Amino acid sequence: MTDQLTESDVVVVGAGPTGLLLAGDLAAAGIRVTLLEKRGKESNLTRAFTVHARTLELLDARGLAEDLIATGSTLGELRLFGRLHLDLGKLPSRFPFVLITPQSQTERLLQERALKAGATLLRDHELTALRQDAEGVTLEVATEEGSRQLRAKYVVGTDGVRSTVRELVGIPYPGESVVSSVLLADVRLERAPSGVLTVGATEDGFGFLAPFGDGWYRVIAWDRTRQLPDDAPVELAEIADITRRTLGADYGLHDARWMSRFHSDERQVPNYRDGRVLLAGDAAHCHSPAGGQGMNTGLQDAANLSWKLAAVLKGSAPDSLLDSYQEERHPVGKMVLRTSGGLIRLALAQSTATRAVRSVVTALADTVSPLISRGARMVSGIGISYPAERGAHPLAGRRVPDLRLAVDAPGRPARLYEALREGRFVLVSADERAPGAPFSGLEQEASAPWADRLVRAAPADPHGKLRSTVLLVRPDGYAAWAAADPSRAELRAALTRWLGAPAD
Repeated sequence: MTDQLTESDVVVVGAGPTGLLLAGDLAAAGIRVTLLEKRGKESNLTRAFTVHARTLELLDARGLAEDLIATGSTLGELRLFGRLHLDLGKLPSRFPFVLITPQSQTERLLQERALKAGATLLRDHELTALRQDAEGVTLEVATEEGSRQLRAKYVVGTDGVRSTVRELVGIPYPGESVVSSVLLADVRLERAPSGVLTVGATEDGFGFLAPFGDGWYRVIAWDRTRQLPDDAPVELAEIADITRRTLGADYGLHDARWMSRFHSDERQVPNYRDGRVLLAGDAAHCHSPAGGQGMNTGLQDAANLSWKLAAVLKGSAPDSLLDSYQEERHPVGKMVLRTSGGLIRLALAQSTATRAVRSVVTALADTVSPLISRGARMVSGIGISYPAERGAHPLAGRRVPDLRLAVDAPGRPARLYEALREGRFVLVSADERAPGAPFSGLEQEASAPWADRLVRAAPADPHGKLRSTVLLVRPDGYAAWAAADPSRAELRAALTRWLGAPAD
């Protein structure tokens, strides 16, 4: 039995995609971060295959998007059920599509980044106890060598639906089961489907096929007529039967390397924060797989939280900044529960009334394009924005698209999301590009005391929509503040509020 104390600024519990992105961001910001994972090795269980446009933008801001896209296939539309589909090709994004790639690829890239940035990953470490005080949090962890203690200023639970962090802190997880006896299997096929993603639904149930890219396929299926408990044995013949009935063919599935049965819940904690302990991803919210929003929502939680934790730990922001994580992300989690829940209930409609609603929605799919377009923006994450103060500029709280930037020297970022790769705020102003003296306008002089916390940039088109607007972009790509022709005092006040006191 050992009892050694390890100190960190942040301990992240759970090395899934959410925890890995969070730990990588913190390490890149110079924060001492330890990532705990109870699994002894990486899991080959992939639950998510869908990476939406907003998530790809966040990965682009970390230099990972292109590498991840290379591992999968892209689709310009996402079919939900019947004739209803989301047209993603018109999204105002550098990534007007959905990427189909196994979650393991996302985890691989995020883990490589986190470790390279200096995060410590401890596998075979299972959290058993947690207690927080005014100065930090002490964790008791079980390992193969015995128990050990860790001490951190903050703890983030990214340890999934059955979160130990959530249970130890005593945060409730209210909700209900939305669909039960869902079948999962990884199989080989005698013949490949014609499309990248194969989705189908009938009165009997639904079926889904997605490729791993190496000859294996994930099948997800649900049979209304065969509802069994999660621990009931799964037979390959059972999966083939419901696949045939919902997709029109079973594609000769064979040689299953793994099969399981599970149920899908809709749950959300009332508070994402309890003192020095915070929750993100499935530990904070879970919902039906409809729309493929689960992993994406967790990654966006992490991107929202990471820069705030870093700012607090570096002393440039008060601890109260962490309360904005709840204010901004809890409504998003609630919205995802509502939209994914609505989709799965329509897809699994059994009552005459609900089936009638589904028939009307699918029949009118081509005539309600504004509604479908809004749905595409919300499911993809592009349409999500955060609350802004009354009287704030219309851009405040909005996602900022990937603006083209003026380049005055080799190596300078040509796009906003390249500039965000430094993990700092970005100040975008046409005045940064004064005639004859690139990047030497009023904003450069006024923002000089924050040079260590700020990237300054100018739009490539000084006469475009931002010609008189000064825009302060948060590290997660949302507008913190904007103003038309602000005074020096107004700009300094905004920088002080968002970046902390100026350097001496």
